Parts: sequence; structure tokens; C-alpha cells
Amino acid sequence: MTITRMNRRQALVGATAAGVAALATTNTAAAAPRTTAAGDAAAGVMAPRPPMGWNSWNSFATTITEAQARETAAIMQAKLLPFGYDVFTVDIQWYEPEASSYTYNAKPTPALDGYGRLIPAPNRFPSSVGGAGFTTLARDVHAMGMKFGIHLMRGIPRLAVERNLPILGTRYRAADIADKSSICAWNPDMYGVDMTRPGAQAYYDSVFALYAGWGVDFVKMDDMSRPYDAHAPEIEGAHKAIVASGRPMVLSLSPGETPVVRGGHVREYAQMWRISDDFWDDWGMLEAQFTRLENWNPWRRPGAWPDADMLPLGRLALGQRDTKFTPDEQRTLMTLWSIARSPLIMGGDLRHLDAPTLALLTNRAVLAVNQASTDNQPHFVADGTRIWSARPEDAPADRYVALFNTTDKPKEVAIALRQLELGDAARVTDLWSDAALGRVTGRLAQRLPAHGAGLYRLTA
Repeated sequence: MTITRMNRRQALVGATAAGVAALATTNTAAAAPRTTAAGDAAAGVMAPRPPMGWNSWNSFATTITEAQARETAAIMQAKLLPFGYDVFTVDIQWYEPEASSYTYNAKPTPALDGYGRLIPAPNRFPSSVGGAGFTTLARDVHAMGMKFGIHLMRGIPRLAVERNLPILGTRYRAADIADKSSICAWNPDMYGVDMTRPGAQAYYDSVFALYAGWGVDFVKMDDMSRPYDAHAPEIEGAHKAIVASGRPMVLSLSPGETPVVRGGHVREYAQMWRISDDFWDDWGMLEAQFTRLENWNPWRRPGAWPDADMLPLGRLALGQRDTKFTPDEQRTLMTLWSIARSPLIMGGDLRHLDAPTLALLTNRAVLAVNQASTDNQPHFVADGTRIWSARPEDAPADRYVALFNTTDKPKEVAIALRQLELGDAARVTDLWSDAALGRVTGRLAQRLPAHGAGLYRLTA
């Protein structure tokens, strides 16, 4: 029997005008300093810019092996690292010996150590044999100049509870802290941890201490937001465990459905959090991300990034197909993620990285919008359009402007220069083509294809 991970479409995050105003007020009040991991003092803040990297889910599902990871990491180092993509992440079920697809065994037998902590399946990751875990793979990824990340489900393995394994450094056992009523709807690996019970924090501390010892830099922690308030103690527990580990690790929460009104909480305890369910190459899903990114925009700050999810580009789904997004939709995707400063995590199979996809991912002018802009904000001008602007860090008097046509037909999309706090005229550069478009007076207007986008730099 298997359980399939559902590609659920989350309803649009709704908010009334009064609600948005309230959120903005709360956002200002919630900006108190947060407790940070050990490296924050030296680095200033964890994840000061939106993380960039690659994740195995969209292309390998649960199945990636060490050989495939090493091959992919080498390609990433050669082709994407020079442009800033530096987080290499092994996604879900690296501990499951029989993982085979986008489905999960109903009765999994994950690899565990003697304290109920997940370890790599040795048949898939041979360098982990003998208790090494991901130490060797992480070391080699670091030697390539990249960071190493792993996926982790919320809670404690059900198998650890069944065996009632001890919790490291305590007199408690797995059954003492497990909440068997707190289970994931789509994955059968774990029970929740009741953080009110003695030994609960010690368990999370032991987990993150183990992964810190392996050299993990980034943890994508899943099943954290549904429902958010019920899982908030485990979010806080994971954060505390990272601090206690002494190793700076970015905490990325997944999947979405974090309520926008909990923005103050989530950004205190994580550096990234998903704003939707799994995002795939479907126009309806992409169109829905506009509203989500608009609603989450007030909560973004350095070290706290609303995450619109991975980029399903290129070869996907265990090599069975290429992205369903049209070239125009692919440009819209990259333009939106960039202007809204969502993390840029490539999901496609890098072993089949074609020239158009590589060009899409490595346009330096576009990546600068994602990595080095401020005052990013949406403008609501006309039906069937979306417009965002931002200020370049290197020239705050200039403006980045992203124009989107969300209709099914070609359409002119325009915005008045006064709405961008520019003068009556401005010089325009197309960032995708690097073409100088000359001067515009009064407004910026471009005719865009269906589901298309343009990204420009305006200089007064």
C-alpha cells in the first residue's frame, strides 16, 4: 500500500482592506530583535538575502541516491554556482531504503540510529555506512564551494516510537514524547512531538546536534504549517535546537498554509517559509502565487523570506517530462520570484539542463533584482495585470519595474511614472534582453504576450 503526496491547490490567501491595514501595523510592531543561532552575531543575520540553490524533489521525488547527488552537485558547481546558486539540498526520505517514486510506503522502515534519529539509508548513500551520516557528502559539497541541505519531517519517527528508543542524554524514551494524534495527512513517517513533555526539547536538540555534526547548513522542515498554531511549539523547538547546536543552519518551513496573521511569529523562528502548497508547472498555480506574494510582502525582511516554492523548470518528475510552462510563463515565473524576492531554488534535473533554461536561471541583471533590491511592492492598476516595483540597492533613485499580463491574450500593461515616484521622464533598460529602450514620458507601457512579463530598470 502506498500513500501519494497530494499536489493540493491552496485557496488564495484572502484579506480585506482593513485586514491588510492591520497586518501592516502588526508588521511594524513585530520587528523586535530575535534570538539567533551561533553564527548570526558574526554574519549579521542568517540568510541576509533570499537563498538560491537546487532541491531534488521536483526531479527525483523520494529516490535520489548518493551517486546522483554527486553528479548533480558537480553540474551545479559548474553551471549555477558562479551565478549565486549555492545551496544543494537532498529532499524527502533520504532515510527510506525502499523509496521509489512520488508515493510513500504506508509502513515505512526508515534508517535510524539508536536514539530514534533519522540517518541516511546506506543502500542509497554508501558513504553513510558506519555511522558517518552525511558527513562525507556534506564535506565534499562544501569543498565545491556550496552549502549542504537536507529535508526533515516534523516530529519523531513512528518506528522509533514502536521500538521505544531512548532519547539521547535523558531518562526518557520515544513513547514519552510522541503525540500519536499529531500526524501528517500525506506522509506516514512521523508522529508529532508534544513539546510540553519532559524530553521533547532534548529530542529535537539531539536531532539538530547530529545534523550539525554532519555539516548540514540548511534544513527544509516539512509538515510544519497545517495547522500552524498546533505546530508552532515544534517550530520554536526546532529553532531552539539549532541555536543549541552551535552551528548556523537556515530553517526553511514547508509546506504553505501559514496564516498571514502569523507572519510575526514565523519570521522570528525561520528564515524561509512556504506560502503555498507544492507548486508545480501549472498556470493556475502560478497565477495564484501573485496574490500570495502580495499578501506576504509586508512580512519580508533580511533573514525572513516568504517562499513561493521551487522552480519547476527543465526536466521534471523522474525524467518523465519537461516543464509544462510555456517560454512566456517561464519568464513570468522568474520575473515574479525575482521582484518579490522569493528564494530561487531550482527543481529541475540538472543532468538535462538545456540552454534556454540555463539562460533563464542565470541572467545576472534579473538575479540582481532578487538579491539586491529594496522597497519591493505591488501596484494595483488594472484588471488582468500585475505590476511590481523596487529600488536597486546600488542606485535607490532608479526603479526596477515588473509588468505582468495575466490574461489569455496579448495586452498592453502600463504604469504612470508618478506612481513610481519618478519624474516626468525616464530612460528604460529591458533587463531580460539588456536592450536600451530609450526614454519614456509620463508612463511606462509595454505590450506583453498572454501570461507574459517584462522586467525593466528605469533611470530618471
